[in-house]
Amino acid sequence: MIRLLENWLRSFTNETTDKTITRMLKDQYIENLFEMVPAIKKIGPINLVELAMRAVQDTSVARPLGSHLHFSPWEKLLFNPVHLFRFPTPESVEIQTSVTIGPRAKKPLLISIPIMIAAMSFGGALSKKTKIALAKAATMAGTATNSGEAGLLKEERENAQLFIGQYNRGGWLNTPGKYKQLDAIEIQLGQGAQGSTNQKTKAKNIGKDFKEVFNLRNGEDAVIHSRLPDVNTKEEFIELVGRLREETGGIPIGLKIAATHHLEQELLIALEAKVDFVTVDGAEGGTHGGSPTLQDDVGLPTLFAITRAAEFLAQKKATHDVSLLATGGLVTPGQMLKALALGANAVYIGTSALMALVSDQIVESVPFEPPTSLVVYAGKMTDSLDIDRGAKSLCQYLNACIKEMKEIAISLGKTALIELDKSDLSTLDPFISRAVGIDFSYVAPEKQHDFFKSF
Repeated sequence: MIRLLENWLRSFTNETTDKTITRMLKDQYIENLFEMVPAIKKIGPINLVELAMRAVQDTSVARPLGSHLHFSPWEKLLFNPVHLFRFPTPESVEIQTSVTIGPRAKKPLLISIPIMIAAMSFGGALSKKTKIALAKAATMAGTATNSGEAGLLKEERENAQLFIGQYNRGGWLNTPGKYKQLDAIEIQLGQGAQGSTNQKTKAKNIGKDFKEVFNLRNGEDAVIHSRLPDVNTKEEFIELVGRLREETGGIPIGLKIAATHHLEQELLIALEAKVDFVTVDGAEGGTHGGSPTLQDDVGLPTLFAITRAAEFLAQKKATHDVSLLATGGLVTPGQMLKALALGANAVYIGTSALMALVSDQIVESVPFEPPTSLVVYAGKMTDSLDIDRGAKSLCQYLNACIKEMKEIAISLGKTALIELDKSDLSTLDPFISRAVGIDFSYVAPEKQHDFFKSF
């Protein structure tokens, strides 16, 4: 019986395949299903589906997690191990990983590792359980988590030993009673995945807990404006920074912006305001859901944003006073460490933190729901998220990242992650070498000048 079934399946498959190929070869392209192949290759599968979604839904597409494009060529940067020129670090020496954010502030923020949890808001992006899990993981790892553009979620604050809150364009954390509970304030003017555009969560998508944390009236939308309320000039921004510093007793006051080709002009005003740190969010930054055009066609790649920001701070002799925080598409420990070597004092991770959080809980959602359904506010599977299990997974991911970063530091002959700089890197790309200011790998250090002179 089984033999007969096998023979029938072979015969059926062979006949069907023969007919399909024959028809594909005989039909004109305009009648041929194979037309989809060059069409998809020309437009791209992602663009094709999003094109159709716009046509069917008659609205902007809300794509989660940011751009799928990889603007920053991290893989073309390599670390330079040492052997005799400088000796590797002995294994008996502990590699230091701590970082001080806002060193000139009266109450600087000390984190045990140079990786923090990025700004992802409760309600507008993530569920309450997810925010609690992120806060717990950050505390376990000795680092900070960020409120995102939201109100003050009591449970998040209680579970976060170190908590950075965003003074935001929605105004939901912008009162003394709330921001005085923070360990650092990040004035949010934009983000990598959405620039500085306005955003809205409609009232029909806002639950009771969301409404309470954001202090919204019944039927009121949650609106993020394109600019901070009451900040319409650089003088008003400078006054805001001073006021927040005075009212909070000296915790670090920082600025977050989407990375932009106008970066140096933006940073100049930030320095005038005497901010304690600057967060630069590259074009690869994630989001709970934003238009593909904002994600794919706006901003400055993270790698080059870090380089330019660090060089500008050095030029203005502000490197030791103003901390540079980098975020936007950083996934691997190598990418994070390269960001530090290029001049960042610490990095934020968002998408990778969420994926680590739900790593072994994805089985709860797939194959019928995507993994994001476990963590986003409007997700169908948020009740299935195990907070403690997720926090443990994320903490273990952070610990593993730091272990791998320490291994690189040992091979470079360093005793602290903050000691890494551009001299520890070389690149396989001559353009990147010139733009970023690191040696071109194919040419000996003493021949770099002559090579580029004739290049």
